[in-house]
Amino acid sequence: MINRVVLVGRLTRDPELRYTPNGVAVANFSVAVHRPYSNQKGERETDFFNGVVWRKQAENLSQFMKKGNLIGIDGRLQSRKYERQDGQQQTVIEVVADSIQFLESNKDTQKGNQNSRKEQHSSNSGALSGSYKPVNMDDPFGDDHLPF
Repeated sequence: MINRVVLVGRLTRDPELRYTPNGVAVANFSVAVHRPYSNQKGERETDFFNGVVWRKQAENLSQFMKKGNLIGIDGRLQSRKYERQDGQQQTVIEVVADSIQFLESNKDTQKGNQNSRKEQHSSNSGALSGSYKPVNMDDPFGDDHLPF
């Protein structure tokens, strides 16, 4: 049997870290994943998945990732049942993460927001000519300097 899930999406809330009575770290999170196509109205729909991660990865997720950060998840689906306060049985299906990749840091998110605000301000000022090309400071020379 195969039970494998790979997702790339953004956290919809800050991860919630807690510890079991035995001291094992566990974090619950929720991630929003855009569908790769548009619906009949031309809108992109989004799916929301609840997840759980254990041990050191739970602590790292809680410490370094916040709402809005882009993450990659490799894991499996798991269903569990519990009894609600009103006595009804509830079934939950969630992603149990075997591995979580941080695809951007909080600094990247903040820098991206600042850059988009600067670009909006610059484009609204009318001071830039049509030949302006923003420079990527992570790779200021671009691909043109590569010998291949």
